[in-house]
Amino acid sequence: MSSESTAGLAERVARIEARQEIEELKYRYLRACDHKDPEGFRACFVREGADIDYGELGAFATVDQLVGLFRQIALARDEQGHRVLDMHHGVHPEIAFRSPTEATGRWTLRFRQLNLVDRTERVLCGEYDDRYVVEDGAWRLARHHFRSLWSLTRPLPEGYVVDEKGLL
Repeated sequence: MSSESTAGLAERVARIEARQEIEELKYRYLRACDHKDPEGFRACFVREGADIDYGELGAFATVDQLVGLFRQIALARDEQGHRVLDMHHGVHPEIAFRSPTEATGRWTLRFRQLNLVDRTERVLCGEYDDRYVVEDGAWRLARHHFRSLWSLTRPLPEGYVVDEKGLL
């Protein structure tokens, strides 16, 4: 195998590994949302300068502002437990590399939320538009935009029971 072929193979392997790391980053982000983990959520973003726009939830000048809203919504509790329970599924990733340390990505979000205060269930489909950069040797979100494609909100049925024993 020529050195040119070896270099090309090494670049392809590096790109495959980088793609896997970016997918794992997104999965950590989604899992942190569902597990109500503000520290894990924050760790998915660059330290400073992120471009964040969540559509109807608003745009944020800093990641820490977003984490504040996350804490306010996700961690809210009453005597029965959490007020809101979420389920995020990121599917159909499209990842493109601009360089070995920068990439863009699009994901479809399948989202389900139980609002136990309003007694409603919301099902939503949306799109993430991301930019990823390597910071301190790890991929992080530098741009994170979300737009809803459609949603459905319906009342929870009478007699529903929520079991959140597995959620701290």
